[in-house]
Amino acid sequence: MYQHNGKTTDKLILEEAEITTSPSKREHDVLVSTGEQITIAKLCMCLQKMGYDAISYTGWQIPIITNGINGNARIKEVCTDRIKNDLDQRKIVVVAGFQGIDEDLNITTFGRGGSDTTAVALAAALNAEKCDIYTDVDGIFSADPRIVKYVSKIDTISYDEMLELSSLGAKVLHNRCVEIGKKYDVPIYVKSTFEEESRGTLVCKKECMEELCITGLAKEDHIVRITLVGKNHKIGRIYKVFKLLADFDINVDIIVQAFGEHMAKDISFTIKEKDLELALELLHKNADTFDINEIKSSEGLSKISIVGVGIGNNPGVAATLFEVLYENNINMHMISTSEIKISVLVNSNVAETAMNEIHNTFMKETVSI
Repeated sequence: MYQHNGKTTDKLILEEAEITTSPSKREHDVLVSTGEQITIAKLCMCLQKMGYDAISYTGWQIPIITNGINGNARIKEVCTDRIKNDLDQRKIVVVAGFQGIDEDLNITTFGRGGSDTTAVALAAALNAEKCDIYTDVDGIFSADPRIVKYVSKIDTISYDEMLELSSLGAKVLHNRCVEIGKKYDVPIYVKSTFEEESRGTLVCKKECMEELCITGLAKEDHIVRITLVGKNHKIGRIYKVFKLLADFDINVDIIVQAFGEHMAKDISFTIKEKDLELALELLHKNADTFDINEIKSSEGLSKISIVGVGIGNNPGVAATLFEVLYENNINMHMISTSEIKISVLVNSNVAETAMNEIHNTFMKETVSI
């Protein structure tokens, strides 16, 4: 498995923009998938020049069967016959990441970072002992070192914690590769491509103790809050709103509901900025059907999250988090919690300050210079 650095994909997207700003999703996938095809061929040429017997395959040659959602496809099946046959012949098999093929033979891609998903899916299908992911950093850190000054490297992290961090904005691993790793119990080692002695971070099953353990922080930008004002309190109304958004592949994150006058409901939720235009169009078009009096949207927001085992059983964590934000005059717009994470929505222009102050408070005993 080999992953290129994404520059080829960026170049292809720029070339695409010279033709059209609204390409079909199918043809977009056909185009961007060629970046990996170039890379695997070049890698095999290098290996062959060194005297190794290597062979490359695209996602559709394996094949890796996916659903039909272009740009965000999910793997349904990995066929391993060709790979196993080549391995039995002592060949090095190089498989293009980030891509597959649906049941109608259309090329599909998995979204940015999707090569990680391909790697772990192959490891699971082949019953591999582990999956090594080589990247430009030496493992998983307690926060993004480009944002937080002093961070610590995490030696071992649980699938659940890593899944939360990946889903909340950490860019080191594709969240769906962690899902597959957890489902099939494939240990994932995240290591540095450039450090020969890199020990990296191990993502695996991890025994949880009762004591609190804050593993890391994540920041996700380009978040938008939408508020539906004065929605009548009738059974099924909320379902219809979110069903409509789901039908158009608009993912909803934090949801808050409040009761106003005469038992009317105000509902606020967050989506990605890229989905705002379509979401507003759908909601305005169906405002009367859903009994919505007013639709408001707030842009320029970021989500800051702390992740760790034991958060749900330690009531002081939320208080400490809120105190840090209060002392730094940072307003919270929305809050979301689970057993292993707390997320707050803040203005993007203070998000980095929030990250640093929160990290200094929770991770001060473990940070390294």
